[in-house]
Order: sequence, then structure tokens, then C-alpha cells
Amino acid sequence: MSGLSIRNVKKSFGTVDIIHGVDVEIADGEFTILVGPSGCGKSTLLRMIAGLEDITAGQISIDGRVVNNLQPKDRDIAMVFQNYALYPQMTVSQNMGFALELAGAKRPEIDKKVGEAAAILGLQPLLDRKPAQLSGGQRQRVAMGRAIVRDPKVFLFDEPLSNLDAKLRVKMRAEIKALHQRLKTTIVYVTHDQIEAMTMADKIVVLHGGRVEQIGSPLELYDRPRNIFVAGFLGSPAMNFLEGTIEDAGNPALSLPGGSRVPLSRAPVNSANRPMTLGIRPEDISFGGENGVDAVVKVVEPTGSETHVAVDLDGRELTWVVRERVELAPEQQVKLSFETSKVHFFDRQTQQRLNA
Repeated sequence: MSGLSIRNVKKSFGTVDIIHGVDVEIADGEFTILVGPSGCGKSTLLRMIAGLEDITAGQISIDGRVVNNLQPKDRDIAMVFQNYALYPQMTVSQNMGFALELAGAKRPEIDKKVGEAAAILGLQPLLDRKPAQLSGGQRQRVAMGRAIVRDPKVFLFDEPLSNLDAKLRVKMRAEIKALHQRLKTTIVYVTHDQIEAMTMADKIVVLHGGRVEQIGSPLELYDRPRNIFVAGFLGSPAMNFLEGTIEDAGNPALSLPGGSRVPLSRAPVNSANRPMTLGIRPEDISFGGENGVDAVVKVVEPTGSETHVAVDLDGRELTWVVRERVELAPEQQVKLSFETSKVHFFDRQTQQRLNA
């Protein structure tokens, strides 16, 4: 196990800059997830850590040793790929032990380490099978087992669950998290799925356009997003945004362009008559209320445990999560109240969070 340091790392392809000076410190044994939309640079950054991509500028250190110029095999890392990368002609046991064989390990040591990894991952009954005889989840466990037997300083996961169906993804999320808790390994994990990031990570690094937008624990980023991008990216359904003007900082309300008025329990300092974007999570909207705002139901989506309702409020579509069973129909008029102690304020121009 080992810590990982990424300092002012940049990557360019010709004249095109992909990574713009990323700084991340990952502690020994920490589960860190790099998350962001497609094209944000997260997989490129992971490949630079692995040594599969050259670094244009900056420094990457593993266990205090600068690895910029080291080959992947010399970095003491193990990588689990999206497509598993198993050898089809080899059995599960042979796939898991192949890297040790190449490293010159003796057969008793290989068998011991493969057996231990197989026990951790529940693969003992499958050791004599070939990849074609395995399910997607079993292949993913074999790929993880192949990484475990090497006992690397850092595990790297590149969107390992993206090829699995929804139910299996949930199961494998729990298995990977349990594996981390058992082995106490340093893990860097790339995904575009913010649910994976929220449920699995000790630390999340949100990337956008090759830059770090925010680093923190899952709940820290969820409760106090630094800017509109982070606020809108983390959370499912996503945060709602309303653009308007704070009417009166003493008795605040957000005035919307269509004439609606959203009463607030607080507002940022010196915010009167200031254009602002208000963010509200779907679960912080409730039905009715004395100071409710008029809205029109557009789409009702029951999910079983809750209902997602798309409503039109002053020409803007909001998502409202209803936890209790209610009868709602399209075009129905409703009054909605916001849990204003939980609203988020953002500067309209800079899109940065404002304290209130």
C-alpha cells in the first residue's frame, strides 16, 4: 500500500491541451474516485498514473518515488480495465497467476497467492474454467483477482463496471467497496457514474474540461458544492436551478423573470437586487405550504419507493421527488414549497458558490 501524489500534471496532444495542471494528494489506503463527464480527462489522468500515457509537465509520485520516467511494469501498480483484458485460452487460475509467472515467481508461491485471492473473491469453484464460460461479473472478479495477487502499491480501476447490467453493477459496487475495506489498499477509480462515486469513494475528485473543479468527501461535495457544475453533476436526480434576483436581503425572496416569487429564510450578504442562481435539490421540495409557489405538473414517473415529478415553474422545468404516495396528473396545478434552509446560492456570472 502507498500514497499517491499528483502535482501540476499537464497533458497535451500536439497543440491541444487535455489536462490543465491537476493537483491531487491521495493518502495511503484511500479510495479515491475521479469522476466527470465524457472527455473531462479522467481516463487520460489514470493512464498517466499507470505510465500508459506520457506526462507533458508536472510530477507523479508513488510512495514518495517520482515515477514520471518509469515503465508501467516498474511502477508497482495494478490496473483493472473496462473490458477485463483476460486471456481467452487460459483458465481463471492461469489468468490470475500469469503476471507472477512472468516475474519469475515459483509455482508454490503462485498457487498460494492465487488461492488467497480466489478465496477473497469467491472464485474457488471457477479456477479451472476459461473466460468464455464466465458471466460478466465473474470475469470482472477474475480481473480484480489478477491485480490482487501482485500485491501492488496502488490499484487503478478504469470504468470497470460500465459493461455490466444495472443490477450487477450495484452488486459489484458493494463487492469492490468490501474488498477495499478488507485489503486497505490505495485505489484510484475512474467513472462517469456519479452514483458509483457517491457510494464507493472516501474522496471524490470532480474533473471538468481537464481541470479539477472540487475535491472532497462525497457528502461534503453534495452538501457544499463549490460551483454550479459540481452542484449539477452530483446527485440523482440532479439539482434544480432557478435564475432570478434577490428582492430584499432583510426579508429575502428570489424574484423570477415570469413574476413568481420564492420566499427565502436567508440570503448571501449584500445580495439585494443582485442577479443570482438558486439551487435546490429535488428532495428538498415539498407539496403545498402557506408560501407555496404555483407550478404545473408535466410528467409523473413512479419508481416504487418514490415518485419523480417534472413540473413547470415560471417557464422552468424542475424535478421534484415525492417520497409519499400521491395522485398527480399532467397539467395539474400544484403549490410547491422549498426547504429554504437547504438552498444553494451561486453567482450568476462566475457560477461560484456564495455563502449565506
